[in-house]
Amino acid sequence: MLRSALTLALACSLLVGCAEQSAGGCPDRLSPEPLPTWARTGFRPPETPMPYVLGDQGDIAAVVFGNPLLSPPGKDYSNKILWVSRVSQDRDPLRIEARLDGSGEPVMREVRGGPGPSGIDLPQAGCWHLTLRWSGHVDTLRLRYVKP
Repeated sequence: MLRSALTLALACSLLVGCAEQSAGGCPDRLSPEPLPTWARTGFRPPETPMPYVLGDQGDIAAVVFGNPLLSPPGKDYSNKILWVSRVSQDRDPLRIEARLDGSGEPVMREVRGGPGPSGIDLPQAGCWHLTLRWSGHVDTLRLRYVKP
């Protein structure tokens, strides 16, 4: 049992950018860590620590430049997220279905041209469960938005 817990803790720190997880699996705070090797293109130096969340399937990373994510966003503040796909992609849009605490009515967002830079604002603070679809791929992750 202890070995399983240690393995899980190590996997979390390696795969989730050392996001500190709350009980619901939503990162409370994102600590900058080096991105996965496949997500480092364009960063100088490539191992630059960045706050990020890795998709549950490991196919997409949300590199969070607006850290923390705010709802509502500030006047001079952007909830900028760079979406980086590990898997092949066309220029199909990245479609995001977000649900507060994983239930209720979905909030839909779209990033034209597929994974890339975006400003994703969501209507209220809390833990948002995102289902991401692009170029025939699907992954999920959780992002926390906080009140300013």
